[in-house]
Amino acid sequence: MTNEGGNRIERHPILGDASPRKEITLYFEGRAIFAREGEPIMAALVAAGVSVFRYTKKGAPRRMFCGIGRCTDCVMIVDGIPGVRTCVTTAADGMKVERQAGAGRWIVEEENSNG
Repeated sequence: MTNEGGNRIERHPILGDASPRKEITLYFEGRAIFAREGEPIMAALVAAGVSVFRYTKKGAPRRMFCGIGRCTDCVMIVDGIPGVRTCVTTAADGMKVERQAGAGRWIVEEENSNG
């Protein structure tokens, strides 16, 4: 797991120290990312140094903007579902997260049909 960037806030001047939480793993574009149980996907990605969440259909990068689920700048493909607002979606162990281009695409894993 990786927490490059060191962007996680451990001590806040008003909110105090971060409470201990179970460590989980997200997979961002195939790379293991450290997360804390219960935190938004966006928080884990920002802590790992990710700043671009999606690209518009014209290719412009979009970053964190509102952080409260009102805009669409943080939408990503999560577990094959495009358009997931990562700022208000809770991270879960084993989630697969990818940057989204334009409206995104559905990722459907093919089932084994050998039977």
